[in-house]
Order: sequence, then structure tokens, then C-alpha cells
Amino acid sequence: MNYKEFFKKEIIKTKASGFYREFVPIIRERKTFPFSYIAHEANSDGQFNSETKIWCTNDYLNMSQNEVVIEKMIDVIRKVGASSGGTRNISGTTPYHIELENKIAQFHSREKALVFNSAYLANQTSLWTLCKKIPNIQIFSDELNHASLIQGIKNAGADCHIFGHNNTMQLEKLLSQFDKSTPKLIVFESLYSMDGTKAKIGNYVELAKKYNAMTYLDEVHAVGLYGEEGKGVASECGFSDQIDIINGTLAKAVGQIGGYITGDQGIIEFIRNQAPGFIFTTSIMPAVAAAAKTSLNIIENADDLRQDIFKKANYIKSKLSEKNISYIDSESHIIPVLIGSADRSKEISKKLMEDYNIYVQPIFYPTVPKDSSRLRITVTPKHTYQDIDYLIFAISETINTKNIQRDSFSVKAKSPSFA
Repeated sequence: MNYKEFFKKEIIKTKASGFYREFVPIIRERKTFPFSYIAHEANSDGQFNSETKIWCTNDYLNMSQNEVVIEKMIDVIRKVGASSGGTRNISGTTPYHIELENKIAQFHSREKALVFNSAYLANQTSLWTLCKKIPNIQIFSDELNHASLIQGIKNAGADCHIFGHNNTMQLEKLLSQFDKSTPKLIVFESLYSMDGTKAKIGNYVELAKKYNAMTYLDEVHAVGLYGEEGKGVASECGFSDQIDIINGTLAKAVGQIGGYITGDQGIIEFIRNQAPGFIFTTSIMPAVAAAAKTSLNIIENADDLRQDIFKKANYIKSKLSEKNISYIDSESHIIPVLIGSADRSKEISKKLMEDYNIYVQPIFYPTVPKDSSRLRITVTPKHTYQDIDYLIFAISETINTKNIQRDSFSVKAKSPSFA
């Protein structure tokens, strides 16, 4: 085989399909975000084009820009240096890592927590471990689950039963096919990032008890924004202590990098000693761990920021409705504007950047199903109402320019195949 030719042809095919992904190099400046600079090339020395407003960040609470968080990170780097210097088992555990894990457990009112290099890795390796180590375990997975959840299950080769999105009636039918003594794990998310839909957590907890199943809940898009003190949707609903494993991230509302799981001591200790994605990788920087703990402390007292985000999100939705622009309406802060084809979403995103200095990343297959491409808008405390009005104006004008019928690209979201 000619390997170079193989990869070249595959890239050509991907480009022809419209699903080729391109990076947009961004220079974020502490005092001007969400105004940022877009570089034509990867260049951190100042060769930029004009200021651009970012409307697709996961830095929901702008914690990455918080002065207290930044100063904590700088202080720890000055004290201990940059890297942890090893895996958690071999010289890579510091007091900062332990303090962060204790804080996460306290934050979710659980016994124990474990920090990973990313929430993706936490999901993938934790689920792989549970699927591999628990004999004959049956997995029940929501059809819109994140790729990290899907890959953890697939890589383990576990028996997986997919139920329709938030369809607990279908889930119960699947669960009822197995004896109570059969190990079972229900895997779902509290907030689905591509549609903005929320799970009926109480229904899952009830079914888990009825059919003797464990629960694994991904809260990455909810931590920091939902529930009392930002402790997530499970906490908001009063079921946080009834979920076996909660997965969260340090890379969104917390404004750092990394992910975690939290739960009862036994299950967390089991994964800590068995999960290859935890055992065989260098731990996160001590400065990141310290900054994440600081950020969580701030988030617990950030009700004003949370209220501001939801107020602005509702304002965006009302303005989109006024302009007859199709979007998925949900209770969440995530606002997916439905476009349709991948090419069309790329065209609109590009024109928003070039003509209006607005950056909204197009989301397309395989992140979402084919022909349901979208622009996913996220608002932060630093966006103003004037910014929002300009965003709506720009989207409306761009749709007009591209001759897109406003009622023609509303696509009902559905999950890609598990295969």
C-alpha cells in the first residue's frame, strides 16, 4: 500500500463531502474578551486581522479571564514550575491535585473524586473499565450521548442497548428484558450540548432503582451553570447523591483544562486502580489544579453571573424568533441555530466572520447528524445586549444574502448511528 496516497485520497474525499474541519487561530486577550483577534496563520507575535467577537466559547462564566484565578495559577507556577513531572502513581501527585479532588467531591456532595487530563478521557477510560471489569454488564445509552461516552463503551466491546433521546419509556422496555441480577449501567447526559435539551434525571434514578442498575451521568455542560451554587442539573433536581458516577469538566465553566468523575469511595477507588487512561498518563499541571479549585470556590458564589447568562440567552431566543430564524428552543443556555447542510453552515460562518467580525463555529457531521448542521451560540457575562442585537442583525442579513428560506432549514435533530 502507498500510505501517503491513501491519506491524501481520504483527505480529498473528506473535503469533497463538505465535512473537512479547519482551525480558526484565535488570540484571546485578558481584558478584551469576547473581543479576540483572528490570525490568518498560527502566529502569536501580533500578526492579526481585525477584532472579532466570539460567540461559540465554552468558557461560559469567563473564569479563564478571572484575575483571582489567573493570579493563583501564576503563583503556583512560580512556586513549583510548570509540569507535574509524572503520572499520578509516579511522582505526579501533588497537594494541589489532592486538594482539587477533595473540592470536587465536596462540590457534588460525594465521597471521592478523581481528576483526569480531560472529561473526554475520564468518560472513555472510566466506561471502558466498568465495561471490561464487570462480567456480563449490559449498557443502556441515550442515542444523543457524547462521542467520549460512545467510544468508551464501543472500545470495551460491551453489549449496548440504545434508547431514543430522553425516552425513558423505551429505556424501561430494554431494562425489563434482563434479570435484576444482571449487571446494568445507564449512561446519559444532564444537558446535551448540540441540542440544549435536559435529561429527566428523576426518571432515570427511579428506573435504576427498579431494575437494579447503576447510573453514569455526564454533567460537563451543566457544571457551574445549573443548580444551587452551580453544582449541576442532578443537584438542581435533588438527585446528585443518587447517581453512581457523575462526570464533569474543568474546561468549560471552570475555565481550565481537565475532567473528573465523582461518586462513592468504592467505585472511584476501583476506577483509580484499573483505568489505563488514568494510570498511564502524566497528571495535569499543579497550577491548573490550583486554579481549578480557586475557580470552583468562586463559582459557588456566582449566582449573579448565572442569572445574567440565562437572561441573555432568553433575549437571544426572543430576537431569533422575531426574525423567524430557526433554532432549537430549550430550557438551556445553549442556542443551536439550525442551518441544514455542512457547506451551507460553513458559508454562513465564513460570511459572519468576513463581513461582521463575528465568529460562530459551524457544527456538522459527525458531531451532529448529516443535514442538521448548525451554528451553536453561547453567551457569556461579558457579552452585552448591544453585542446580541448586532449578532442577530448579522445572522439575519447573512441568511438573506445566502438566499436561505427562513423556514426551510429547520431540521429535527436525531442521533447518528452507534455503529
